[in-house]
Amino acid sequence: MRKPNLPEASLKSNVAIKIIDRKKAPTDFLKKFLPRELEILAMLNHCSLIKTYEIFETSHGKVYIVMELAVQGDLLELIKTRGALHEDEARKKFHQLSLAIKYCHDLDVVHRDLKCDNLLLDKDFNIKLSDFSFSKRCLRDDNGRMTLSKTFCGSPAYAAPKVLQGIPYQPKVYDIWSLGVILYIMVCGSMPYNDSNIRKMVRIQKEHRVNFPRSKHLTGECKDLIYHMLHPDVNRRLHIDEILSHCWMQPKAWGLPSVTTNKEGESSRGTETLRTAKPDSYKRSANKLEPEGETQPQAEPQAQPETKPEGATTGTSRQLEIPGFPNKLSTRETEEGPPQWLPETRA
Repeated sequence: MRKPNLPEASLKSNVAIKIIDRKKAPTDFLKKFLPRELEILAMLNHCSLIKTYEIFETSHGKVYIVMELAVQGDLLELIKTRGALHEDEARKKFHQLSLAIKYCHDLDVVHRDLKCDNLLLDKDFNIKLSDFSFSKRCLRDDNGRMTLSKTFCGSPAYAAPKVLQGIPYQPKVYDIWSLGVILYIMVCGSMPYNDSNIRKMVRIQKEHRVNFPRSKHLTGECKDLIYHMLHPDVNRRLHIDEILSHCWMQPKAWGLPSVTTNKEGESSRGTETLRTAKPDSYKRSANKLEPEGETQPQAEPQAQPETKPEGATTGTSRQLEIPGFPNKLSTRETEEGPPQWLPETRA
């Protein structure tokens, strides 16, 4: 399928190999998602994306994707080991991730499954975005406007409200929501929302409630960026260029108006100058993932099994467990109707 011109040195390096068995993979995956993934992997080339060296298929129906090996594991494993990252370290990693997303979005490519375990780390702990299984090229109508996506995929804990509700969505804006969840996890060491009850989680998200653990003493700039990435109104959610130009992403930028923090530890839009809130200005809410006085999130909620293709494997996959982080999340796809992870209940 693809055999790029590789330097001799790269052929002597350890690599990761993703193996997809066509005999075991679902038909829908083989017809739709796999061709998209292979096409997109062949066109991408960015320092913060996992490099794809070669793609080939054997006569036995197995597809091999030879990729760069991320020797330091993934971001989820790092947070599991070290806890929440200091803002300076989080800023560096999140800036690398944001540049990778800008590169993709500028090419009208969306990822649609951004999560900590898809953010791999090289030998110097630099971010390397991986797993484009649910990526796609954005389509535009005759007027050049981007068409909405009706494929409801990804992991519920990282998915935007419209995706969880089965409402056609703007794919690039979906990626931005996931970035907000990822940055929250980086600096808080826990999930922003408890996904054990999806309907309740969506209700909280639509109210634009974002709780920050008071024990982390986050700066106002950092909370402001997270708050505006996790905006339920897609017209007010930040775009990738706005993320990269945000004051928190700059080395020494202070004092831009944005967000205040109320007594419940929730952010709300305001016009005050950004500042670091005092720890005493917070009050723990009952729905907090991180109990007061502790540095670890609360017990892991019951998770649903992921529905990645049975025949898809990779040489670097790991099963991780971290309190408060769902391991096996639903990854569902439907062309019409609500996503299957949202169970029907009577009022």
